[in-house]
Amino acid sequence: MADGRRGAGPGSDGYGPAMPAESSKPPSAPASELLPPPTVSPGSTRVGWIGTGVMGASMCGHLLRKGYAVTVTTRTRERARGLLADGAAWADTPAEVAARSDVVFSMVGLPADVREVLLGPRGALAGVAPGAVLVDMTTSEPSLAVEIGQQAAGKGVHALDAPVSGGDVGARNATLSIMVGGPAQVFDAVRPAFEVLGTTITRLGGHGAGQHTKMVNQILIASSMVAMAEGLLYAYRVGLDIEQVLAAVGSGAAGSWSLANLAPRVIAGDVAPGFFVDHMVKDLGIALAEARRARLALPGLALAEQLYVALQAQGRGRNGTQALVHALASLSGLDWPPSPATGAGPQG
Repeated sequence: MADGRRGAGPGSDGYGPAMPAESSKPPSAPASELLPPPTVSPGSTRVGWIGTGVMGASMCGHLLRKGYAVTVTTRTRERARGLLADGAAWADTPAEVAARSDVVFSMVGLPADVREVLLGPRGALAGVAPGAVLVDMTTSEPSLAVEIGQQAAGKGVHALDAPVSGGDVGARNATLSIMVGGPAQVFDAVRPAFEVLGTTITRLGGHGAGQHTKMVNQILIASSMVAMAEGLLYAYRVGLDIEQVLAAVGSGAAGSWSLANLAPRVIAGDVAPGFFVDHMVKDLGIALAEARRARLALPGLALAEQLYVALQAQGRGRNGTQALVHALASLSGLDWPPSPATGAGPQG
């Protein structure tokens, strides 16, 4: 859609080197020519999984423990060692995964990676059988989700875009929010697998709608993360007990997922990634590009993106997003985390 009312223009996440886009797209097969999607259930559905990063390994593990037969691939076999020990089978390429699967999930890093693992010469679409389903759970470009849907339909294959929110905690606890774009019949068929991974599962529309909804999610998070970091810095600078402040405000109107789950990590100086700064910069860049297509001014989003870019410049791209406090602390010449030796005390 190009009128700016529901998103804009054509609307990609990370495995191998990016491949150039094809010069032309295969025509989509009419819906009547597509075989129906498989009925997804443990014991009968073969699942393929591509990508075992911070979130992907936990998500794949839930399906494996539920009783699905899983074939997995990722950049390095070592990253899948735990899943293989638990009974997953290994394949060397996404195409080999797809050849052994009824439903193939991808959870990678960047749009270029999504393109490679799904549409590349050794990608899933090169090996998948007609009637199977490709489900990309990476946060990626809405236009790429539309392209995947078109190319998949041209081969008699179904596709869904299904990015998630909830970070490493949601992935480990199977409490993710899953935002889905694609045909209703395919969504209904795959829903039993989604229910193993998350607790809030919503179909928002056709191909790309899941990715557009994830952009809404990231826009909401971006500014709330800035506010959380600024609030904690303020509490420190004026000499308050930060943990006591967090307890006082967390259950009121200022409460949020970020405050409950990430603020304790910020206070402890824990920047281990639940979601990489590099991936947040990628997501906010996609959101800004979509906003420009829609002729929509989002200054709060632009500011948050620049602060995360500053973290990358400080060498913190592989930190978790809660490291944002360091970009803001540096503006006031403060060190973080506060140490008892430096003590904050009210400032004049």
